[in-house]
Amino acid sequence: MEGTFSHIDAKGKLRMVDVTNKRPTKRRAMARCLVVTTANLDALEPWPDGIDPLHAARVAGVHAAKRTADLIPLCHSLNLNDVDVQLSSYQGGVEISATVTATQRTGVEMEALTACAFAALSVVDSLKTSDPYARIDDLVLLKKEGGKSGTWGRLAESPNQ
Repeated sequence: MEGTFSHIDAKGKLRMVDVTNKRPTKRRAMARCLVVTTANLDALEPWPDGIDPLHAARVAGVHAAKRTADLIPLCHSLNLNDVDVQLSSYQGGVEISATVTATQRTGVEMEALTACAFAALSVVDSLKTSDPYARIDDLVLLKKEGGKSGTWGRLAESPNQ
């Protein structure tokens, strides 16, 4: 029913959604966010000691997606089949996208959003000395596939276009 919250029962109490009777299907979700910065993005290139801040951000995103149920109350703990986090620089920042796939009884939208958010936090952490004003903008779910409601998506413009 439109206007209701899935995590509130008929008595107004918080609850985890019961997915027991749902059939496992392939689920996929894609999300995106932007890190906006005035810093010279050369700061994100691999450092002389071989540390690569963008690689660290990708790992942070994958790790966060796998731990979403520990980070967001009432999320189901899911076995994920694939988490793909991509980062690309553009004039003014870094675009981060995440695609998460699983065969489950519930969707992976929160996992895709969490992957983007934590990858972005890692980028901001890497930039904090060169741009303490760096910020995360436009965290958005772009598309979800699978389950009872099928495919849903929104038109998205990339700052790279």
